[in-house]
Amino acid sequence: MFQPASTEGEARQHRAPVFFHRRELDRILNVYGRMVSAGEWRDYAIDGLRDRAVFSIFRRASETPLYRIEKMPALARRQGAYAVFNATGQILKRGRDLSQVLRIFDRKLLKVIGD
Repeated sequence: MFQPASTEGEARQHRAPVFFHRRELDRILNVYGRMVSAGEWRDYAIDGLRDRAVFSIFRRASETPLYRIEKMPALARRQGAYAVFNATGQILKRGRDLSQVLRIFDRKLLKVIGD
């Protein structure tokens, strides 16, 4: 017989990891592809953790990530579920709409091409 978790902490431990949905990955990979073709990025990693999904972007696979795109459902109603962090952990952009958050890379792409 199934018994529900008795405390909220136990319920959190049994949750499935958070992942990006297909449409979210399509948007992220679209930006990633443009930056790869511009010669800025070369590798990526995707992690599904208990409280967040992380898409890490690397210039070289042996380095630390240049950027991290994170989906944190717990913050969806407050600050927005999506955030972009730089290599030092600073939040560059946060919001509820992934497309709006990813626009930070559009400016960087224009700067790279304009040089």
